Amino acid sequence: MVENWGVVIVAAGRGTRMGTNESKQYLHLANKPILVHTLELFQRLSFVNEISLVVGADDIERCESWVREYSLSKVTAVLGGGLERQHSVLRGLEKLTSDWVMVHDGVRPLVTEAAVENCCRTALASGAAVLAVPVKDTIKQVDQSGVIVSTPDRRSLWAIQTPQAFRRVLLLEAHQRASADGFLGTDDAMVVERMGAPVAVAEGDYTNIKITTPDDLPYAEFLLGQRGLERGEA
Repeated sequence: MVENWGVVIVAAGRGTRMGTNESKQYLHLANKPILVHTLELFQRLSFVNEISLVVGADDIERCESWVREYSLSKVTAVLGGGLERQHSVLRGLEKLTSDWVMVHDGVRPLVTEAAVENCCRTALASGAAVLAVPVKDTIKQVDQSGVIVSTPDRRSLWAIQTPQAFRRVLLLEAHQRASADGFLGTDDAMVVERMGAPVAVAEGDYTNIKITTPDDLPYAEFLLGQRGLERGEA
């Protein structure tokens, strides 16, 4: 892949579903913080040349120390996030200079290099792309009283993941417009979609889990162990 890419890693959230005093992105997975696993993946990718890491204002100092400790030389900025994830993405995006950018959740440390490359190649062909997997279960739309009102065709439904990849000027304009309009989307693709720009889907892996609840940690440990065995690690 010839083009150089920048990455915004979003890790400013303080989710409560993990049930721990420590924010989930800083919990340890195989003797490293979850966030470090995520950063190391993008550090290894030859076509990534800069990373903006967006964290809570109180966590900047320790994250800067990890950047030094783990030799994360592609992290060019560590900065405090905004009130909403969308605001944090915009802050990180403004620090990047690459023509193409990705946005990735700090608590998705198990995305594969192949999946990231697939997402980027799809974006290069279409201008914007998101990693996603086909929905396995039947989905029901339910009204406020708990009654099913429709059953969407499962073949048209995809569960969206990160990274999400875009031409930088497109994503920057989309976020700036959203900020000016007071619009909050559920992901970065949504702010691009509202401008009328097409966003393509690149098929990812079901193992690209977002670590959110206590049940996710042992599964993530298992997946890391399996990948180590595949690489011949003891």
